[in-house]
Amino acid sequence: MIEQRPSQAVSPFRKSDLVVDLWSPHVIAEMNDYQFKVSRIEGDFIWHSHADTDEAFYVLEGELRIDFRDGAVTLHSGDLYVVPKGIEHKPYAAREVRLMLIEPKGVKNTGDEDGELTAENDQWV
Repeated sequence: MIEQRPSQAVSPFRKSDLVVDLWSPHVIAEMNDYQFKVSRIEGDFIWHSHADTDEAFYVLEGELRIDFRDGAVTLHSGDLYVVPKGIEHKPYAAREVRLMLIEPKGVKNTGDEDGELTAENDQWV
């Protein structure tokens, strides 16, 4: 079977306009077994880790702090950071941030944790 090429480019920033709920990643594209997801976040997330995969954060707009048990990393618009698999982390945004996540299909946003911030997987926008 021959795959068809996409008919148009995808704008992560414009797609993030369509995401209504905070902390609710939505898929905008797939590559092999990876998904590109956009999300709008504000406030504190929960401590969590992903035992089997790295997680990439690309900030589209705003300032994102990713807390670790031994420090933090701050990202600004246009910055990319990869959290290695198994590393406990907690994203935080004082004001709304638009970001893109790159991770394998099926990864739960709260890792091994469950709770009110656990988002449904494979929501497309």
